[in-house]
Amino acid sequence: MLRYVGKRLLYGFLVLLGVVTLVFFLFNILPGDPARMMLGQRADEESIAVINRDLGRDKPLGVQYLGYLNDLSSLSLHNNRDPQSFFYLAPDKYRCATLMRVGGTSLVLKWPYLRRSYQSQRRVSEIIATAFPQTAVLAIVAMLFALAVGITLGVVSALHKDTWIDRVTLVLSTLGMSLPSFFAAILIAWLFAYVLADWTHLNMFGNLFTVDDYGEGEYLDLKNLILPALTLGIRPLATLTQLTKNSMLEALGQDYIRTARAKGLSRRRVVLRHALRNALNPVVTSASGWLASLLAGAVFVEYVFDWKGMGVVIVDALDTYDFPVVMGCILFICVLLVVINILTDLAYGWLDPRVRVAR
Repeated sequence: MLRYVGKRLLYGFLVLLGVVTLVFFLFNILPGDPARMMLGQRADEESIAVINRDLGRDKPLGVQYLGYLNDLSSLSLHNNRDPQSFFYLAPDKYRCATLMRVGGTSLVLKWPYLRRSYQSQRRVSEIIATAFPQTAVLAIVAMLFALAVGITLGVVSALHKDTWIDRVTLVLSTLGMSLPSFFAAILIAWLFAYVLADWTHLNMFGNLFTVDDYGEGEYLDLKNLILPALTLGIRPLATLTQLTKNSMLEALGQDYIRTARAKGLSRRRVVLRHALRNALNPVVTSASGWLASLLAGAVFVEYVFDWKGMGVVIVDALDTYDFPVVMGCILFICVLLVVINILTDLAYGWLDPRVRVAR
């Protein structure tokens, strides 16, 4: 078991290292000068050089990469005395615990440092901490909606196999799986928040918390969550519907179902207590994977509905060449996906020892 856990952790570390490397070099060879974006009309060569020196962009790309790895590592080297040192980091950048000191260089233990925004000078970790809960709420509500509706439609479709209900469900599921998120977001926003606004009373744009018109702070506005969650949940809903249907059809053909019917149990009890209970295993597995995807892939939906989550943060940062924010958000999402995948693999290995042997 320890060997299996070690392999999963090693694979996860290698994936993260590859993503860090790709993201760093990609965003550091893109055209565009953050110093010019920060200075605006006041930009001159001397001021640009000062800003680039302060950001560390005057050093060779390889040196910048090693410095970035040092920032991200929880165990890193610091030198707060010499600004020209490769390991120089301003003391106010993050809290750390010194483990060992040799001359002016210290070995410290700290949280990963994602640097600061070029535009706002806020820590990237603070920006993520503010935006991610909004994305998490949206993804969880969308997943709950997809589970509730998808399982219901899948059961109904399985019980009415080869009828018009089954065919309509198949068409809707195929449409839902093939509809791009950005197009679905625009279509749903236009239909329910513009054409049918007088009946739905829904807003095309909005956030989880709305500023009070009378200046009395913010209040929770759950109706702004309806359209983004509906849009984000369409694709997993379509997948879960067909998966539930197939699992139900397989379960209904098992011997224990025929035995339950022969005992005189009601159809409702046979379906809900015996067939559905055993058919939900692959559905729950798929739902966990979809939840991770929704947490990472809500960019277009958030941007269309102006939902102040990770998606809006990433798009705004790209628009202003705020590379630390974009890089930090991408790395955070990657870590989230890797952790979820590792936990899923460990759960499979714990439930089924054959998985550990095979891997």
